[in-house]
Order: sequence, then structure tokens, then C-alpha cells
Amino acid sequence: MSKGAATIVLDRDGVINHDSDNYVKNEDEWIPITGSMDAIAKLHQKEYQVIVATNQSGLARGYFDEVALAAIHQKLNLMAEEAGGLVSAIFYCPHLPDANCQCRKPKTGLLKQAENELGISLANSYLIGDSLKDLQAAVAFQMKPVLVRTGKGRDTELSLKGRLKVETPVFDNLEAAADWVLAE
Repeated sequence: MSKGAATIVLDRDGVINHDSDNYVKNEDEWIPITGSMDAIAKLHQKEYQVIVATNQSGLARGYFDEVALAAIHQKLNLMAEEAGGLVSAIFYCPHLPDANCQCRKPKTGLLKQAENELGISLANSYLIGDSLKDLQAAVAFQMKPVLVRTGKGRDTELSLKGRLKVETPVFDNLEAAADWVLAE
């Protein structure tokens, strides 16, 4: 496996795009958060491999199908490319929260899948998310958690105190987090 220092993992809903309590069910409902495409472009241009790891239980709930999810991800990829960026891969968990699968964050199956499929190590890489599950997955996989206040991030920040044993930097959005990562 190659060294993971040049890879960054992003959650999708609430980090790259606006989240919805009703789920993002199609490409028209997938709306990027201001600055998120620029953040992906900046990371890519500084030779970070950007990958996405996302829980998508809307599949198991029947809110959308694999074709709709593929169209959403095609839109994400196209918009990232138009901004000068690249998303190398998108990994998703299609299961319900109570399915007891290994891929739904905070479990680390998506991260293991990324390592296996891309031939990389994610140890000490950043994982940027907006939920406690994202941060817990990062810590469990020996990654560096970063929280953004977009999506569920503000609520997560308020509830975070004492729940993670690792220092977690907090930023207003993905663009601010990416700028910080690039300055590190």
C-alpha cells in the first residue's frame, strides 16, 4: 500500500452538498454547498487524492435507486471537474442503520474498501465530516477527524464535548477545512 498522507476522505451530505431530512433523492436535489467544489479543486491541485465515503440508507428505504444515486455522483464528479478538481472514488453504504453491516459509519468498512480498491493506506489521513459517526469512523481507523459546521455539523459540535478522545479541529465549511489542511 502506498502512503496515505496524500489522500483525504470526505463525507458527502452536509459536507460537499446541502443535506436534507427528506434525503437527497435525485440529481436535482443534490446542491453543492458554496465553496465545496473549489475546496475539492484546491485539494486535487495540491495533489491530494479526494475520495468520498457516505452512508446512503435512502437506497434501502426505497427513496431512490442505484441509477438515481449514480446520477447524483456523476453530477458531483462533473461539478468537481468543472471547478478543476477530481474525486478519485466514491464509496457508499446502502444499508439501514439497524442492518448491522460493516460499511455503515461509524464502522470502518467503507474505509477498508477504499484502501483495498485504491491500494492505499488511510492511516493519518484526514476525514472531514459533519456528524459524530464520521468522526468516530476516522478515530477508529486511525485517521485525523475534522468537523465542519455545515449540515449536521453545528449540532455535532455542541454534542461533541468529551465524546472523542482525539482533538478535532472545527471549521465553518469544507473550503475552510481544506485551506487548513493545505496549510498544515
